[in-house]
Amino acid sequence: MMKKIVLRDDEMPTQWYNVVPDLPNGVLPPLDPETKQPMGPEKLAAVFPMGLLEQEMSTERFIDIPEEVLEILKIWRPSPLVRATTLEKVLGTKAKIFFKNEAVSPVGSHKANSAVPQAYYNKREGVKRLTTETGAGQWGCALSLATSKFDLECKVYMVRVSFDQKPYRKSIMQTFGANVVASPSMETRTGRAILEKMPETHGSLGIAISEALEDASSREDTKYALGSVLNHVILHQSIIGLEAKKQMEIAGEYPDVIVGCCGGGSNFAGLASPYIPDYLNGRKIRFVGTEPASCPTLTAGRLAYDFGDVAGTTPLLYMYTLGHDFIPPGIHAGGLRYHGMSPIVSAMVREKIVEPVQLHQLECFEAGVLFAKAEGIIPAPETCHAIRGAIIEAMRNPEEPKTILFNFSGHGLIDMASYDRYFAGQLHDYAYPAEAIAQSMANLPKI
Repeated sequence: MMKKIVLRDDEMPTQWYNVVPDLPNGVLPPLDPETKQPMGPEKLAAVFPMGLLEQEMSTERFIDIPEEVLEILKIWRPSPLVRATTLEKVLGTKAKIFFKNEAVSPVGSHKANSAVPQAYYNKREGVKRLTTETGAGQWGCALSLATSKFDLECKVYMVRVSFDQKPYRKSIMQTFGANVVASPSMETRTGRAILEKMPETHGSLGIAISEALEDASSREDTKYALGSVLNHVILHQSIIGLEAKKQMEIAGEYPDVIVGCCGGGSNFAGLASPYIPDYLNGRKIRFVGTEPASCPTLTAGRLAYDFGDVAGTTPLLYMYTLGHDFIPPGIHAGGLRYHGMSPIVSAMVREKIVEPVQLHQLECFEAGVLFAKAEGIIPAPETCHAIRGAIIEAMRNPEEPKTILFNFSGHGLIDMASYDRYFAGQLHDYAYPAEAIAQSMANLPKI
């Protein structure tokens, strides 16, 4: 039995898979917030390069990966597929549990899969500087790595609570040459207004996005990069699932259940989307998306057009949302603290292809510690949600032989302060009150 399956460099996918043309009933287009009409690429070109906008709106099922991007991805890709044999024994389950190890990237997570092509397309069109937001800091680290490879400046607005909780992520960004500030900051109109109203705020991804967009739109040489949610990001992350399909075939296995954690949707959709055509052709697969009970976008949100940011400057996206002014509590899975969900993942949930599940913080850390002891890799708090989901599936009926595949989206070696608090009993479960969600969703745009 093989413990680990690693593809050769020349077996790495050379095309991304675009799931949009295959989704039943499709994905509704973004709307112009001023006219409420479908938004064309002309307006979006102010903050995104045309190469990415073409991918965002593409109806092609496969899109070539540029050679320059492949060369950089080969630093860590193809990533390993690993059988979690010790975890299976510890659980006493007959399920086979596999994980795609995205922690092997230079920044320790899947985020670099999209950061590299985003930096490439911006560089190709003469952009000198990129702005972005980051929650837990993994996307900020990934983009700072990518911009250093293409000699671009990088400005990162990092959600205040993670800025304080995860100082070494700042250090990584600075090592790669990025300029990092806590969001909300005094550097933008949006940040100053929020600090005046809520000086003690933890911040949120919605606020940080507003700041990064405001910064990008104020300079001719600058564009904006987003680490999740948008179609082109899901496209870039499809390399995970494309590799996994080849590796599972080598292992002589096929997943009965695919599990991933859901924040904005990129790592989950990256693994799951290449399996969607098989599902639509009659293959029995369950897709399980796990999210925190403290930010229950898919399980308690509404499918509606909403802004992706607090200031209401983004296009209106048709997605599951808790409302754009929703500010989640400072749980330690910072990458899952986002009010909205990728329109692609939202469509998968709408069509009942994906089953969303909400999990509490403590059960996820417990699962992460169990996994670390069994398999020797400490998971990021976000990844703990996927591990917990996989364990639930394995133990649903321990005597039933089934094959589970989950995305190990990132390691937790820069998240040890979170583990310290867990071991000290300082973390608590938090279910976001329904009345607070209702209040946030009362401000959804009227479409």
